[in-house]
Amino acid sequence: MALETCGSCLSCLLIPLALWSIVVNVLLYFPNGKASHAASYQLPNYVWYFEGICFSGVMILLLAVVLITLERSVFYRCCQSESCNSTYRSFISIVLSLLGVAFSGYSCIIFTLGLIQGPFCNSAGGWDYIFKDTAGGYLTDYSAWSRCTEPVNIVEWNIILLSVLIALSGLQLIICFLKVAAVLKRTLCGTYSVFVQ
Repeated sequence: MALETCGSCLSCLLIPLALWSIVVNVLLYFPNGKASHAASYQLPNYVWYFEGICFSGVMILLLAVVLITLERSVFYRCCQSESCNSTYRSFISIVLSLLGVAFSGYSCIIFTLGLIQGPFCNSAGGWDYIFKDTAGGYLTDYSAWSRCTEPVNIVEWNIILLSVLIALSGLQLIICFLKVAAVLKRTLCGTYSVFVQ
């Protein structure tokens, strides 16, 4: 019952998560608030995939707006009967929610890979991914963070922002799964009640 009544509010929750994903991903381009590293392409390769801006940002935002529109009663009627119109809207909602699962899941994977790889930074050996062979072990080896000399505090910057992006895309993934479950429950229970009558 709670899942069914909360189904309509789930789409609204995606909007702030998508906006935050865009903001946090943009911050990755400006380590310590400086644009010089982005201008000289001295950023990790996963940052250039734009997954926080495109997939868990703009695409989720568009999906949320369409899902909210589908839930409104003023939505254009595609069929003559109300049951046909409701079924069509439910089908579109499920497809869009599954797309949301794909977009947020892809983003979550890319953010995790970026976190495991570590930042692109300047060290004694020049600009490189100095933590790429640690398989994420550098995350708990605080003494190794000082090997990155430029940009200053880039390890902390990447860890914090990528962790936030993983959390945001993970929440989007959960919400989209719940949305699919809510629409399926509403559709199947509604179909069952029609057959019983």
